[in-house]
Amino acid sequence: MAIVEEAPPTGERTPENPEGERTPESHEGKRLTSPLVLTLLLLLMVLLQSPIRRALSAPVMQSWTTVFVAVVVQALPFLVLGVLLSAAIAVYVPPSFFARALPSRPALAVPVAGMAGAVLPGCECASVPVAGALVRRGVTPAAALAFLLSAPAINPIVLTATAVAFPRDPEMVLARFVASLVAACTMGWLWQRLGRTDWLRLPAHAPHEGETRGAAFWDSVRHDVTHAGGFLVVGAMAAATLKAVAPQSWLRTAADNPALAVLTLAVLAVVLSICSEADAFVAASLTQFSLTARLAFLVVGPMIDLKLFAMQAGTFGRGFALRFAPATFALAIASAVLTGWVLL
Repeated sequence: MAIVEEAPPTGERTPENPEGERTPESHEGKRLTSPLVLTLLLLLMVLLQSPIRRALSAPVMQSWTTVFVAVVVQALPFLVLGVLLSAAIAVYVPPSFFARALPSRPALAVPVAGMAGAVLPGCECASVPVAGALVRRGVTPAAALAFLLSAPAINPIVLTATAVAFPRDPEMVLARFVASLVAACTMGWLWQRLGRTDWLRLPAHAPHEGETRGAAFWDSVRHDVTHAGGFLVVGAMAAATLKAVAPQSWLRTAADNPALAVLTLAVLAVVLSICSEADAFVAASLTQFSLTARLAFLVVGPMIDLKLFAMQAGTFGRGFALRFAPATFALAIASAVLTGWVLL
C-alpha cells in the first residue's frame, strides 16, 4: 500500500522551514489581478451610483466636463496626425539628408535648421532623438539645437491647430511662428557662441537600431500616442479645473497683472507638458488671460517642459539640460513678450 505524505500546514515549523515562514504558494490565492480590480471598481460604482450621479449633475462638474471634452475632441485629430507624420520622418528620412542640406558655416546653418522645422512636422518627443541623430552624424550642435526647438513649434500641423483654436485671432498663428523661430535661432547662435563641447554628451546609438522600418514606425507611433495622449488628457483636465473650479478672483489677479500673467502661463506650460499639436486648444480655453500671456504658453511649452527636460538630459547629458533648459525658458518668454507687444 502506497503511503502518501501530507504537506505540513502553511506557516508551520518544519526541518525545511525552521522559521515557519509562509511560502510563495500561500500568497497565490490572495494576489489581486486586473480583472478583479476592475470588477471591484465596477461594483463600487454601482453601489455609489446615486452619489456619483448627484456629483456629476452639479453645475461645477457640468462646466468641467464640457471644457474637458471640448479640448480633447478638438485636439485629438491634430495630435494623431502629427504623431503619424513625425514617426514617418524620424524613421524614413535618413539623418544624412539634413547634414547634406545644411550649410557648412554654423552661423548660416542655424537659421536654415530653424526654418526646416516649418516644413518637417514633428512633436517634441520626436525632435529630441532626431536632433541627437543630427549631432551624431556631424551636424553642428548649434544647428541641431535650433531644429530641436523650432520643429515642434512652427510645423504645419501645429500652426493649423493654432488657427483652428483661435479663429477670432488669426494673428496668433503669425505671432507663434515668429516668436518660436526667433527663440530657436537665437538659442542656436548663443550655443555656437558660448557653448562648450564638454557640456554636450554625444548620443551613443541611433533610435530604433536593429528594427525594420515598419516595426520602428509603429513603435514610434505607439510611444508618441501613449505619451502625448496622456499629457493631452492631463492638460485638458488642468484647463477644465482652472476654468470651473479655480476662484475667479485668483485668475483675475494673475490675468490683470501683465508680467504675472505671462510668468504664470509660462510655468504652467512647463508643468503640464502638453504635446505641441494640442496645446493651442488648452491655451484658447484660458480666456481670462491676454493673448500675449497665452502666446508665452504656446512658445515655452514646445521648447522646454518636464518631459522635454528628462529627454534632453537622457540624450545629451544632465549637465547640458541644466544649462540649456533655464536659458531656453528665459529666451522663450522674452521672445513671446516682444512678439506679442509688436503683433498682438
